[in-house]
Amino acid sequence: HVELVESGGGSGRAGGSLRLSCAASGSIFNINLWAWYRQTPGKERDLVARISDGGYDYYADSVKGRFTLSRGTTRNTMYMEMNNLKPEATAVYSCHAATLVGQITYDYWGQGIQVTVSS
Repeated sequence: HVELVESGGGSGRAGGSLRLSCAASGSIFNINLWAWYRQTPGKERDLVARISDGGYDYYADSVKGRFTLSRGTTRNTMYMEMNNLKPEATAVYSCHAATLVGQITYDYWGQGIQVTVSS
């Protein structure tokens, strides 16, 4: 089992930067994929960015070149640096981690953290 806790959200100005952190506890050595999703009221949760042990990183077109994922020196933390923020980045951001145990994938989610970008 893995628990995820997000931090670093809050308010920012357009053109500014924020950094989100996701800290995992539990069976962290089985985590082979990290991702951030975001959701706005009345809309589905969308994938923002993803990194995996296989090296198949993904960034949504809307954030490509401005958001960057990285992992901490230990295996239990993942960060997303958000630069040149735009008001449309306002959303609840959720950390996601997946573990592969044998041939079974388990998905874990954080509680979500609000990011608000003002123009």
